[in-house]
Amino acid sequence: MELLGFAFVGIFAGTIAGLLGLGGGLIIVPILVWLFARQGMPEAFIIHMAVATSLITIMATSISSIMAHHRYGNVIWPDVGKLLPSLMLGALAGALLAINLSAAIMQIVFACFALLMAVKMWLPSLNITNKHLLNWLPSSMYGLFAGALSALVGIGGGTLVVPYLVTASRAIQQAVGTAAACGFPIAFAGGIGFIMFAPVSALSDTGWETGLIYWPAVWGIISTSVLFAPLGAKLAKQLPPFVLKRVFSVVLFYVAVYFFLR
Repeated sequence: MELLGFAFVGIFAGTIAGLLGLGGGLIIVPILVWLFARQGMPEAFIIHMAVATSLITIMATSISSIMAHHRYGNVIWPDVGKLLPSLMLGALAGALLAINLSAAIMQIVFACFALLMAVKMWLPSLNITNKHLLNWLPSSMYGLFAGALSALVGIGGGTLVVPYLVTASRAIQQAVGTAAACGFPIAFAGGIGFIMFAPVSALSDTGWETGLIYWPAVWGIISTSVLFAPLGAKLAKQLPPFVLKRVFSVVLFYVAVYFFLR
């Protein structure tokens, strides 16, 4: 039953990722928190484990996305190179910060982020561009911020990197492809951080965990998310993007309320 629950998470997250081009972390984390609580895991580290586990699943599922975008020439590798060091450093710092935050504060951080993303989907896109954003200093500063926040909430970073690259005058297809290539190093560095910095009190001797990563959840989610992401992408061609984003914004609103009240 436990593995079936994790497989269901993968179905939902994979479909949403394919539908909207968003990483599944915003879906994976809240459902894992609910499942882990039902399994009686230590309350003090439930959301930390959900975030860490989400990052590892993103690392695994991002590989096929990177290959597809590279095949279509949508990954600007020099941009990835500029952002890569600061994104990874930021993700490590984000994992260290997360481990030193209480579960209650972590839940508030996630709730605020989900609420901001929900509101953002109702706002018009800004048509402001500035090519200088890809210079070393601004890209490094933003990379630290995006990496740290991604590790804090368990996402691959596309939600944060895509608008930055679009504002830096990249075409949306190139921004999405380049952000996909940035997702793997963010998830990798964040996952390593949740292993390296995991407190002794959070470690288990069950053999199913490494640091704060719960492997049954990783395997269960990956087993279905990689299959259902293409289905979501196919459905996206048949359904109005405007409606999809509005529906997902409502889901994120309820996620925010769930964490605020939990």
